[in-house]
Amino acid sequence: MKSHYYLLQIDLSLITYKFALLCFLSAFVVTLITIPPVINLIRKYRLYDVPNARKEHSTPIPTMGGVAIVAGMMAALFLWFPFSNQPGQISFFFSVIVLLALGIMDDLKDLSARYKFVVQFALASLVAVAGIRITSFDGLFGIYELPLTAQYTFTILAIVGITNAFNLIDGIDGLAGGIGFMSLVILGLFLTMSGDVNTALIAFSLAGGMLAFLYFNFNPARIFMGDTGSLVLGFVTAILCIRLMEVNLVATNPVLPHAPVFVLSIVLIPVFDTLRVFTVRIWKGKSPFSPDKTHIHHLLTNQGFSHAIAAKLICFVHAFVLMEAFWLRNLRQEFLLLILAVFMLLATVMLKNINLLFPRKEPGTEKAGI
Repeated sequence: MKSHYYLLQIDLSLITYKFALLCFLSAFVVTLITIPPVINLIRKYRLYDVPNARKEHSTPIPTMGGVAIVAGMMAALFLWFPFSNQPGQISFFFSVIVLLALGIMDDLKDLSARYKFVVQFALASLVAVAGIRITSFDGLFGIYELPLTAQYTFTILAIVGITNAFNLIDGIDGLAGGIGFMSLVILGLFLTMSGDVNTALIAFSLAGGMLAFLYFNFNPARIFMGDTGSLVLGFVTAILCIRLMEVNLVATNPVLPHAPVFVLSIVLIPVFDTLRVFTVRIWKGKSPFSPDKTHIHHLLTNQGFSHAIAAKLICFVHAFVLMEAFWLRNLRQEFLLLILAVFMLLATVMLKNINLLFPRKEPGTEKAGI
């Protein structure tokens, strides 16, 4: 049985997604059931995310929702995923557990950025050694197969960069979860269409957990994913992106003419925003890690827009980027990359000045905390 999606120009065989759907639903149910006890436990021990000058919430909110998300993902995979003793699998799941523990420690004790970077670089190196690597740019800038040193360098930088980009964009209710959910579903679909059905199960499992979490995280949020969730979300997304690139290279009939730029579009908003913010800070003579309120979501909330509106607008931009990258997939990669970069620059300028189109309400007319 096939369903045809002409708008997306793809042809899906639904029977292929039987285990994907089982993983998605299993993770969704487990996470949905797990989050209320997690909220109660956090409230009991008062493990709140306390507001400060650079945070967007005004009251203490339970954090560490990532524990429930990862619990849902792992429960689904234990039920439906074909585990093996392959080095790539072992290093991947070991890294997820370590990042979960790192996130819990950071949510509890606010670890130093240097310590977190060391752990992330170590885990990225581990999975690269295990064989999960960017081996080719598939003709982007005229570059095909990479030397081994370049493979390790680009892989480690990509994993650490994407992991932290998702961590940094987790600033308002529903944003990181919304972008992450959309990205994971796209990765799951294209991994399946590319023949890597097993790896796609990881994407669908985490997507199911993320959707259940979003039920509790949409504004006004009852729980945050915290670093416990955002680090795992970024890391898993990075690994799946690398996997999609590699599978596309060896596919007999690749779904994507060239995967690198399309894969970049999947993480474009968090990555572009992180690079933009770091560049502006350095230009102003500040440390790139100095905290401020200049991320893409701040461009909207600083103008008085609520978390709900800001998250929906940015997720809409993300959806358009994904569709744009797929519709223009047959363009030369350098042209598509330029188009995406220009679009993100224009989108950033538009969001920064959107108050000209939708004026902010007068002080005193807004609800507290919005």
